[in-house]
Amino acid sequence: MGDWGFLSTLLDKVQSHSTVIGKVWMSVLFLFRIMVLGAGAESVWGDEQSGFICNTQQPGCENVCYDWIFPISHIRFWVMQIIFVSTPTLVYLGHAMHVIHKENKLRELLSSPGGPMTSKQPKYTNAKGKVTIKGNLLGSYLTQLMVKIIIEAAFIVGQYYLYGFIMVPMFPCSKKPCPFTVECYMSRPTEKTIFIIFMLVVACISLFLNVVEIFYLLFTRLGCRSKKQVCSGELQRFNHSAAPVTTAPF
Repeated sequence: MGDWGFLSTLLDKVQSHSTVIGKVWMSVLFLFRIMVLGAGAESVWGDEQSGFICNTQQPGCENVCYDWIFPISHIRFWVMQIIFVSTPTLVYLGHAMHVIHKENKLRELLSSPGGPMTSKQPKYTNAKGKVTIKGNLLGSYLTQLMVKIIIEAAFIVGQYYLYGFIMVPMFPCSKKPCPFTVECYMSRPTEKTIFIIFMLVVACISLFLNVVEIFYLLFTRLGCRSKKQVCSGELQRFNHSAAPVTTAPF
């Protein structure tokens, strides 16, 4: 397993730039995907190819059958899924940090002696370091949520079409150069099935949380507009003093 330290450090910063539901999503990503993938799943698939046996002595047949049954390793597939799902969040983080940097510079100019006379004021941040998710930031936040939903759903469907959700002990294979239909057997199919179902459930939970967060943000903004007041509370979650979730790199 590769080193997750860099990705963990970046995602830690998102903790202070997310709603409560976003923080829950981040915890699910760290605890039930990255940590479980690094701590347990890799060891289960450690003998994936060495424990794959076909009842034939034909050279190359076993390798061809393995490649046909497993076009991509489950571990590598899940690593790709985590990276792709995390990328929209990191893009949003870059946008948020850019907005915060610009408004901090504007606040410094306005407070400096002889500063420029302008009616322009910080729109998203206040003096206490809180940021309101509205305007362009709200659009950016909603966009990254929708992209994550599409990516998550695509990986779930892709996993189903690649190798389903249940590992059976025996696979019939008739690919060349196999002289006839041979029977191939994989090691620990039940244990691997448990991990597959677990990762599928976590992916569905992640997908559900993203959908819930979209409706949460939309309804909160609509509620604020109907009351003619500035959104506060959950929409002001960009507090730099917020303690991030502690994660350990793998």
